[in-house]
Amino acid sequence: MDVTPGRSNSLADVAGLRVGHRTQVGPDHLTGTTVIWGGPAGVTAAVDVRGGAPGTRETDLLSPLASMQRVTAIVLTGGSAFGLDSAGGAVAELADRGFGFPAGDAPGEVVPIVPAAVLFDLGRGGRFRSTPSAQSGRDACRAALDPAPTTAAEPAETAAAGSALPGVQHGAGPAGNIVAQGNVGAGTGAVIGGLKGGIGTASAQLPGGATVAALLAVNAVGSPLHPVSGSLLGDWLLLPGDVRKLVAPSAREAAALLDVRAAAGRALLQREQQRGAAAATDYLARNTTIGVIATDVALDKAGCGKLAAIGHDGLARAINPVHTLLDGDTLFGVSTGARRLTGMAELQQILSAAANVVTRAVIRAVLAAESVTTQGGSWPGYSQLAPSATGP
Repeated sequence: MDVTPGRSNSLADVAGLRVGHRTQVGPDHLTGTTVIWGGPAGVTAAVDVRGGAPGTRETDLLSPLASMQRVTAIVLTGGSAFGLDSAGGAVAELADRGFGFPAGDAPGEVVPIVPAAVLFDLGRGGRFRSTPSAQSGRDACRAALDPAPTTAAEPAETAAAGSALPGVQHGAGPAGNIVAQGNVGAGTGAVIGGLKGGIGTASAQLPGGATVAALLAVNAVGSPLHPVSGSLLGDWLLLPGDVRKLVAPSAREAAALLDVRAAAGRALLQREQQRGAAAATDYLARNTTIGVIATDVALDKAGCGKLAAIGHDGLARAINPVHTLLDGDTLFGVSTGARRLTGMAELQQILSAAANVVTRAVIRAVLAAESVTTQGGSWPGYSQLAPSATGP
């Protein structure tokens, strides 16, 4: 199957979807929120949860048995359970603008339907409770709704609510800005196997004209590394244009990468030993990869569920181990319905591409992530540890 990346190689290549990030970094913060807006009419969506410790909001209504057929937006956020407050902020912002399910007699009396998923990044900025708030959700939502040039992040305490926030990254559709990757939005505090994780996105244009794309916040217990070479798992699925350069790391670089992988495993065991017997029953999950897979082809909720489910195959190609008891891996499947499904053959192409764009998005997240050191810890970026593998 002849597949190429879309124009921006991002989730925004699915016409009608917009992405906004709120990035909170500073002395105590290393977290953020990402909003995917489905346009005025909303989108069809479903969810597939494979991790052992998920954190979600309003996912029951995504069941094919539930009456609600479309959602207004989806929120991906850091902050664990505290971060779910950001979804409330997105709901409020969308309602203020009249986007949502009509629930009253007057225009504007709407209820935005906004499912959400969280990842664990508590304490990575130095303070355990420095988490996304309702205002974070509003800001990320505004970034999605009001496209503007991408700007650099600023310490969270200096970003004024409701202004042109320095910590806000905007994303639009194909005619707009490229969706920011790496240490932004929900991926700001993400870590994968001891390396810095982050936001990654990728898209695929299929021969018949359909588009499939994914956006992930990559924050896994498992590692993206081959256990011998230090190369990135699943790199054989990359398409031309996905990365500027990616070759095998040198022996020295591979040793440094694998040392990080081993240290992360030792730290996990050490924390368990420190917690003693309690660890067997109440160990707090410290990771979770969350994301959205979308297509412009019309699918019902069952079809979106299959899209999300097969996306987990893409995670398994790029992260090992995956879907652990300490992850809450959650993927949303989304259809904008802009194109008619031509038949079973096209559906199978879409599903195959869905798994591949997830793998590509994971790799792009790892490569885009930059090293970070805070009061809460230090996490090196793959590209910084292996410059010969990724540099000019």
